[in-house]
Amino acid sequence: MRWLAAYCILTACSSVAKDPQLSEYLKPISEHTWDREKAAHLLERAGFGSTPQEIDVLVEIGIQASVARLVQFEGIDAINLPNFKHSGVFDEGLDPFPASRPATTELAKLNGQALGIDVKPTGNRPVQPVVNNFFYWLRASRLETDRIAYWWANRMLKSNKPLQEKLALFWHGHFATNEDKVRDYRKMLGQIKMFQEKGMGDFEALLRAVSKDPAMLAFLDAGVNIKGSPNENFAREIMELFTMGVGNYSESDIREAARAFTGWNFQDLDFKFIEDQHDSEEKLFLGKRGNFDGDDVISIIIDQEATSEFIASKLYTYFVRDNLDSHFKSELGTLFRELDLNVSSFLEIIFRSQDFYSDDSVATRIKSPVELVVSTYRKMNLSEIPGVPDFNNVTGALGQRLLHPPTVAGWSHGRSWITPGLLFDRGNFVLDVVFHDIGFIPPDRYGGYQIRNVHKGIRAGKTISEATKPAGMNFDNNEMMAASNLLADRDEAFNTRYGSYRGWQMATERVIPIPRSPARLNLAGMILKEELQTPEEVVDYLASRFLSVRLPETTRAELANLLYDEIGTRDIQTAATYLEDPLRLLLHVLLSTPDYQLG
Repeated sequence: MRWLAAYCILTACSSVAKDPQLSEYLKPISEHTWDREKAAHLLERAGFGSTPQEIDVLVEIGIQASVARLVQFEGIDAINLPNFKHSGVFDEGLDPFPASRPATTELAKLNGQALGIDVKPTGNRPVQPVVNNFFYWLRASRLETDRIAYWWANRMLKSNKPLQEKLALFWHGHFATNEDKVRDYRKMLGQIKMFQEKGMGDFEALLRAVSKDPAMLAFLDAGVNIKGSPNENFAREIMELFTMGVGNYSESDIREAARAFTGWNFQDLDFKFIEDQHDSEEKLFLGKRGNFDGDDVISIIIDQEATSEFIASKLYTYFVRDNLDSHFKSELGTLFRELDLNVSSFLEIIFRSQDFYSDDSVATRIKSPVELVVSTYRKMNLSEIPGVPDFNNVTGALGQRLLHPPTVAGWSHGRSWITPGLLFDRGNFVLDVVFHDIGFIPPDRYGGYQIRNVHKGIRAGKTISEATKPAGMNFDNNEMMAASNLLADRDEAFNTRYGSYRGWQMATERVIPIPRSPARLNLAGMILKEELQTPEEVVDYLASRFLSVRLPETTRAELANLLYDEIGTRDIQTAATYLEDPLRLLLHVLLSTPDYQLG
């Protein structure tokens, strides 16, 4: 294979090492320069941080074996990571799920049923059970999606193949799909599993799988991309965001690609090609003419040099550094093509390269919220993602809620992760871990203020219309409005607010609760085990364990003084019986510094 030859060129063949076309950046570092700092950097970028013990292993085996271990899983024994446990919330009849509540009720009135629920033949609110079921599935799918995020975060935390999960996270941001529009947790789960299984291999195979993935097809409106009325959403994004980037295609290419993808759809969890909706006429795409279908379009896209350059540069920016010049991007694209677009082979070379370990790359990347949270727990040596604080609320507040990217372009990176307010919120995350909120309310059991008010009203004996009236409307002192309200209570086809309330009830009844234990920390045990003697030694140990940069001497001294003030002595062993809380305070302050945001 071509990639084997290229790999040999970059790692062993001295004749090509003299080639002026080969960037110095990509030459491998020598084995004798391998040290603890480089091992920690590799584990930070190729995974989600590390413990001192994991760093020790890589230092011992050297860089070649370390990279092979992380990328090819050499010497790694498989561990049992549990599959996602479904709550059993999906019922037959829910698929295909209508586009909206009005579409659902119109379907029910037209057919006498919708979502597997019959319209009542007589009586008040005949369509109410259908409306209840509509809101039930919205809530249940959202809650199951939150559980998927926990399941995935635990894989990030516990997997001994962290690069597999790190790449899945990369592809999740690259092929961004949001459950808010897909509205089916099963499709979202399938997509994440696809990234885990295919994300480290052949990019072409991954692209073809994504293009036929039900979550992506739902998200980019495949259902309305039909012969005679093509929808350009997917055709545009596959070129602009997924493969070539802006400036490498025309509007005409978008229109022609959209025609080629007509008829691509899904049925439940499977790809479905609907032949009579496919435009089988000749198309002109990227300078080629033919009777193209979607697979043909993908083949043409893959052959473009712009595709290998775009993907290689994006991978490099994610794993190494920003600010790549055009010449280096071109070189990366050439290398990726020579490796037959194999992601793992590309990363093997990158993770051995001089540029990866240079001052321009080490500790220059701001951690994403998910990386920040997971790596914090990993460095704390936790065995589970805590339920308090809530993982989804924390990462969402910091700007990166899993399975809910803000746009089809995914998340922004780098400095966009940090503002003064977000830096404060990052510190509060650590505070909520080390001193958890005893007034915490599980969001997956909490329907919100209005939902609780509806329940209170019904428990107080109010009619459904009275209990669900909009806030600020007072019917109690107006006999005419009260009479009108009671009439509506008898004659309306359904009550949307009650449907939302009942949907929450039905969903929380069936969805498995997220475990809500706080982090079980034993910082005192960690420090005493190391036999540290002074506040300065404690600060140095925690800084080396958690930070990717050296603390400024002034910050180091301030933190040591903070610990001294809290324990009242410079002898750590003397304070053994009351050391835990001072250490938690110290860790909160340390991990709230700007230095900790870099990885």
